[in-house]
Amino acid sequence: MSAWTAAAAGRAGRGGAGERPGRGLRGASARARRTHARRTLLLAALAAATSLAGCAKKGPPSGGPPDIEPPRLVGSKPDSGAAGVTRTARVSLSFSEGMEPRSTGDAVEMVPRIEIEQQRWSGNTLTLVFKDSLRARTAYTLFLSPTARDRHGNAMTAGRAVVFSTADSLDPGVLAGKLEARGFKPQQTYLWCYDVGKGHKPDSTARDFDAIGLADTDGRFRVVGLPVPGRYRLWAFADLNGNHSFEPGTDILAPVDTTLELTHAAPVMDELRLLVVNPRAPGTIAGTVVDTLSGVTGEPLVVASCLSDTTLRDRTEPVQSNAYHLELPGGRWRIRAFRDADHDKKWKPGVEPSSEPFEIDLQPASEVKDVVLVILRPRPGP
Repeated sequence: MSAWTAAAAGRAGRGGAGERPGRGLRGASARARRTHARRTLLLAALAAATSLAGCAKKGPPSGGPPDIEPPRLVGSKPDSGAAGVTRTARVSLSFSEGMEPRSTGDAVEMVPRIEIEQQRWSGNTLTLVFKDSLRARTAYTLFLSPTARDRHGNAMTAGRAVVFSTADSLDPGVLAGKLEARGFKPQQTYLWCYDVGKGHKPDSTARDFDAIGLADTDGRFRVVGLPVPGRYRLWAFADLNGNHSFEPGTDILAPVDTTLELTHAAPVMDELRLLVVNPRAPGTIAGTVVDTLSGVTGEPLVVASCLSDTTLRDRTEPVQSNAYHLELPGGRWRIRAFRDADHDKKWKPGVEPSSEPFEIDLQPASEVKDVVLVILRPRPGP
């Protein structure tokens, strides 16, 4: 109840604003009593409404604001880079908030592979109990993929890798740098590392790599704990469907052509630059249309015809503010602008004004900009 309505109700209970002092209601006429009763009911109703309105305004909405903050890995035992880890050690991961157990458990893997017998949760911490002891004098990488989610369904922005060793020290070899991902997000990419000296051919189904790194949201990666001297090859595995298994129709597995050699004098390569392209990602062509004609009807359009795959239909896009933007599969394309006089979205040679054709070999995930198409009058026939 507000201060104003409380005071008004109090005055009404004392006889009303227009009543003479000491007279009360007994001496009043019936009409006055009825008027007083109506006034009292009205003030009481106003007081109740104001009180309810005041109560409705108190406090934030029930439940608080929605959780949209992605979870983070805030700690691990052992720490990344640790050595001398006992073979019976249990590995634990601590998160910034409560996690959804199933997606988080599925996101955890160990390299070299070791069977995880139990996953135990205590608050925000996940502890892994292995079925067998860890190998002696071996570097392990535990990686957490970005498919791990919190209890409100928010996924991690990027995966994390934790490297530790049961040897007295971690081998000093490091391969690090930045991956440029075209047509996909870099944080979905693992760097599989193979020791060339072992002479085995990489098997995408066996997970037989000797070490592994994980790219972050900016494409930065580190593969650590490599024996020196040694010669290594990297393969980039982009797990686009997030199931931790390479599927040729969906994912990307691309070898790095160069053999990388680490020596005692130079055990670290930390400025590697890798380019990985999604072969299924569309390329883009963008530019402007210059219309030299006046008084000619028809909407200006841009049409793209694939010359390398005739099974693909022509793509037609409108011109907005003299600009156009096309997304097309990789291949050889012919582009032209025209005025669609009959509104059928198809160019009629010799009838509808058009630009000269622009032909290009468009690469997947590439960008071609500033292509100018000039619409001219149709050339007269022979």
